[in-house]
Amino acid sequence: MPQLPFDFEAVPSYADGDFLVAASNEEAHAWVKRWPDWPRSGLAVYGAPGCGKTHLGQIWRRRAKAVQITIADLARADPPAVLAGASALLLDDMASATLSPGAEQRLLHLYNLLAERNGHLLLCAAEPPARWPIKLADLRSRLNALPAVAVQQPDDGLLRMLLAKLFSDRQLIVDAEVIEFALRRIERSFDAARRLAQALDRAALTAQRRPTLALMREVLREMGAPD
Repeated sequence: MPQLPFDFEAVPSYADGDFLVAASNEEAHAWVKRWPDWPRSGLAVYGAPGCGKTHLGQIWRRRAKAVQITIADLARADPPAVLAGASALLLDDMASATLSPGAEQRLLHLYNLLAERNGHLLLCAAEPPARWPIKLADLRSRLNALPAVAVQQPDDGLLRMLLAKLFSDRQLIVDAEVIEFALRRIERSFDAARRLAQALDRAALTAQRRPTLALMREVLREMGAPD
């Protein structure tokens, strides 16, 4: 009898050594590694979902001993209490939604506190600061002045490494020829690679089969990929 899969998401590794450096992300990676030698009080890293912004953010958080806050917590945060003795702050989901006036005021306060401490702020988002819906003029001007670096969509080399890592994170042993088969058929995006890994994991567990070429073909067909 096929086993019913539980919809548990694999826990990704955000270790420094697990970040896959390629042409599409090497500039952003270099900026993170360059800290604290930044020209301004912060940095914005932007790119499509799943491109590695969170991974870069976690690498920087450990290096800078930064505290982390979410957009949801920002509106009710007490800026001095958030930072406590820290001089670095990570906001990983910036511009995921329009900030309330209170959240904008608190982010401005956090920015100013960090500047007073010669600290730094790392903001991760889908778009550059110029496209963020910031209404508070003082905050908007400060964020727009930050260096902004893009993480581009992956080339074939990075996508190949990414698929291998995603499969490994899910403890799936996938032959190189199966990865190459998938690589020629999926959309060139981080999100497509993540969805494929999740779908293959579920299919292998349901059918109690190893991820063979035949199973990969079935999964790709269900995802609407060309044969």
